[in-house]
Amino acid sequence: METGSDIRPVRRIVTGHDARGRSIIISDAPSPHSMALAGVSNFGVTDIWKTDRAPASNEGSADPCSAQISLAPPPSGSVFRVVQFPPDKEYVGKWKRDQAFASMGDSGADAMHESGERHEAMHRTNSVDYAFVLEGEIWAVMDEGEVRMTAGDVLVQRGTNHSWSNRSDKPCMVGFVLIDAVPVSNP
Repeated sequence: METGSDIRPVRRIVTGHDARGRSIIISDAPSPHSMALAGVSNFGVTDIWKTDRAPASNEGSADPCSAQISLAPPPSGSVFRVVQFPPDKEYVGKWKRDQAFASMGDSGADAMHESGERHEAMHRTNSVDYAFVLEGEIWAVMDEGEVRMTAGDVLVQRGTNHSWSNRSDKPCMVGFVLIDAVPVSNP
């Protein structure tokens, strides 16, 4: 994957097993699976690890993130990623959101939802997402209501329409674990 020049590298340390079954470090370097959203060079996604089933397999040493980055996790799987959110004032109202979401594959293009006046990056995936702020501050925006999060705060996002709004002057780094889920049936 191509790394955007304005995306901070994320160090990824991966363990594994040697031929005798002993634990080892198999890689320790910035994740090569990073991309900037189309048209927003400082809005970046860095995938750390993916699984394609549950329970996951710990066999082998292949890198499961070598395919294109997509917004949603694989069917029956999960993805662990870090997202760098620029301040809203640097892209909101200036970007082409359709192109930005589409740059994350079909699941990105399909995730967009209209938000009225809430936030133009509203989206939804069929997943349970564990979001944890690593650095900075960000607002979790729902159709109704919102909450400010700072470093150390954790949110469980359960297939809801939502957006992330960085109202500060600095980038915000958020870790996410997305786990494939059955779609919510709306009443």
